[in-house]
Amino acid sequence: MKLNCYASAVAAVVCSASLLLETAARGQDAGAYQVFVTNEKSGAVTVISGADFKVIATIPVGKRPRGIHASPDGRTVYVAVSGTPIEPPPKLDANGNPILLKNQDDDEDKVKADKSADGIVLLDATARSFVRKIPAGSDPEQFALSPDGTKIYIANEDVSAATVLAASTGKALTFIPVSREPEGVGASPDGKFFYVTCETAGDVFAIDAATYQVTGHIKVHPRPRSVAFTPDGSRAFIPSESVGELNVIDTASQSLVKVITLPKGDRPMTVRVSPDGQKVFASTGRGGTVVVVDAHSYALLNTIAVGKRPWGIAFSPDGRYLFTANGPSDDVSVVDLTTDKEITRVKSPGSPWGIVTVPTAQ
Repeated sequence: MKLNCYASAVAAVVCSASLLLETAARGQDAGAYQVFVTNEKSGAVTVISGADFKVIATIPVGKRPRGIHASPDGRTVYVAVSGTPIEPPPKLDANGNPILLKNQDDDEDKVKADKSADGIVLLDATARSFVRKIPAGSDPEQFALSPDGTKIYIANEDVSAATVLAASTGKALTFIPVSREPEGVGASPDGKFFYVTCETAGDVFAIDAATYQVTGHIKVHPRPRSVAFTPDGSRAFIPSESVGELNVIDTASQSLVKVITLPKGDRPMTVRVSPDGQKVFASTGRGGTVVVVDAHSYALLNTIAVGKRPWGIAFSPDGRYLFTANGPSDDVSVVDLTTDKEITRVKSPGSPWGIVTVPTAQ
C-alpha cells in the first residue's frame, strides 16, 4: 500500500526514509556491473566496478590482449590474445593519413611472432579469474559472439581469414578465406550472418552463419576497423579510419547506402549504436574524442573529449555511461551520457585497447 506522505508528520518521515531506500536501491542496481578492459602492452585485463568506478581486479591473460566480449549470460568474458609483436602507429602525411611503404601494412611484423601465445582466453566474470585458453587460429585480434553465444567468429589478421569456433568446446568449425588484414567482426542481431572487415583494401564480407558462404562483398575506403548494428539489424555502421568516414550499410541488400564524413582529424576506430538505437558513437583515435551521430538522419550531434587515442568503447548496461579505452594515456574515460561530458578517468596501466561491460550476477 502506498503511503500518503502528507497524512501526518510520522508518515512523512517514514515516506521520506522509504524514498531514500528506493533511491539507494536504484543506484545499487544501476551500478551492478563490471567493466573489463584489455591492456595490450601489460598482458592483463583490468576490472572496474560500475558502482564507484574503482579498479577491483587485475587478471593476467597472456600476450597482447585486444578484442573482448562477454557471453550473453554474463558469466564468461572472452579475450583475444596474440603473440604478434606490437608495432607503433605509422607516421601521418599533411592530411593526417598514414604513410605506408608499398605493399606494407602499419601492423606488419618486423619481429618473429610467438604463435604459441595466440588464442582466446576465457575468464570467469564472477570470480574474476582465468579459466583456460583455446586455439583461435593465427593472430586473433577482434572477434564476435553469435547472439546465442554458441559460436565465436574470429578475424585472423596475418593469414587473411576468419575462424569459427564452437564457444562451448573451443572446437574449430570452419576456416573462411577473406581478404588482406581482416580486423573487425560483427554478428547481425538475428544471428543469420556476420561481417568481417579487411583493412588494407576496404573489403567488407557478409558471411552466412549457417553455411559459412560469402553472401555479400562491400567496398569502403581503407581501414574499416569495426562493425555495429542497429538493434533491428536493418543497418550496420562501419568506419573507414584512413579518411575519417562512417559507412552505413543496408543489411537487406548488403550495399553501401551512405557515407558520413566526420570532422577533420577524426580517425574512427570502434563504433557502437546506443541501446535505444537512436545514436551512433565512434571513438576517433588520434582525434582524442568520441563523435555522436544521429542513427537515422546521420547528422553529427556532438563531439565528446576523452583520453588519448581512444580505441574500444562500451555502454553501461543501463545506457547511462559510455566508457573509452585510451591507450597512450593508460586510462579509461567515463562519460555521462545525460550530459555528454567526461566525468572521470580510471587508471588502467598497459595501453587499454578493448572494453566490455558485464552485469553482475545476482
